[in-house]
Amino acid sequence: MKEETVAEWLEASGALTRGHFQLSSGRHSSAYVQCALLLESPARALRLGEALAERSSGHRPDSVLSPAMGGLMIGFAVAAALGVPFRFTERKGGAMELRRGFLLRPGERVLIVEDVVTTGRSTLETADLAVALGARVEAVAAIIDRTRGQAGLPFPLVALTSLELPSWEAAECPLCAEGGAAEKPGSRPGA
Repeated sequence: MKEETVAEWLEASGALTRGHFQLSSGRHSSAYVQCALLLESPARALRLGEALAERSSGHRPDSVLSPAMGGLMIGFAVAAALGVPFRFTERKGGAMELRRGFLLRPGERVLIVEDVVTTGRSTLETADLAVALGARVEAVAAIIDRTRGQAGLPFPLVALTSLELPSWEAAECPLCAEGGAAEKPGSRPGA
């Protein structure tokens, strides 16, 4: 799948919006990507999942693990395309947990799948949990890499596209300096 196709789908679905946003990381940005809108078309979600699975297959994962909420739909689509089990982590008391009876086997090769990697925080929390349970994180796959390859993750990051969307610490936000209030569209509590 070409990056141009992903960019066209982001625009056509209304998933990429402009304004003043507080991201789930706490950073502020003039652009926000709501991948749920991109993935609300099952056909499009499955095509994106197949494309990510194809790019990730060389890592030979035994399963896919995604952080809720953003990674749920695309993680499921990637797992279906790879023919491996799908599991997800959830926040409880601010920490990522594996719930609902999900287990990871010692030595299990895990592919972490995200919708968007902005700071890598949720990705690292999910990876730390997987490693603590004895699994091996082989790679991360995402629809969008907002870090321009600078996530600093200790494993490979595979993305369908990279978006250079500005973001700032809240104290350095030029939009706040102009007197604007940031909208909080993310799903992370307290963000």
